[in-house]
Amino acid sequence: MQRRKKQAMRLTVPALAIVGWLAMTSQGMALSIGSNSTLTNARDFRGCAARLLSAGIAAETVSQACAEALSPRDLGNCVYKIQRETQIEAATALPTCRQARRPEDLANCVVGIGRYSRDAVDPTVLSYCGRSLLPVRFAQCVVGLRTEIDFSAIQAYDSCIDASDRTTGYLPSFIPSTSQPAEFRPNYESTPLPPEATPTPSQPPTVPPATAPGSLTPGNQ
Repeated sequence: MQRRKKQAMRLTVPALAIVGWLAMTSQGMALSIGSNSTLTNARDFRGCAARLLSAGIAAETVSQACAEALSPRDLGNCVYKIQRETQIEAATALPTCRQARRPEDLANCVVGIGRYSRDAVDPTVLSYCGRSLLPVRFAQCVVGLRTEIDFSAIQAYDSCIDASDRTTGYLPSFIPSTSQPAEFRPNYESTPLPPEATPTPSQPPTVPPATAPGSLTPGNQ
């Protein structure tokens, strides 16, 4: 009996040791993954703050903007790129970059138009790039049209903003009919019933009068 207990103990101790080692390893891996994710997110917020501070934005405004951003690194890059490669100030670009769904596309739109513009880029381009659903395509449209057509930047903006916001390449799944629907007119006409025949009154049958019993007719007397 004691020998069996010793054998059971010898088998149980290594098994418990392996289970404990696996638990410690998995916990360490979870902590490592969590720390890496936290570190990455911290770098994004740090990069946002560094970019905005270097662009001359006040510290209080930087803290609020980066804290509320879904993509803080993209927000910082948007403001920094516009301020660095155009004549637009960082404080002017910040509100539009904060409202953009894709701040990097917004920055590429503004910088692309400014790079190929004959005139200095004014803050108006921020509004147009921010309104466009496809800011990169909008910038390509403006640059391409102004290269061949001699008209103002506002005219190019207005032409391209209408085109970029349209959904093209799709046809309706039905063909609208131009014919008017037939008007429903109920028909109340009906075939008249033939007139009923008037019944002719019939004459009642003549019944001879009954004779009293024992009475004699004149011929029998």
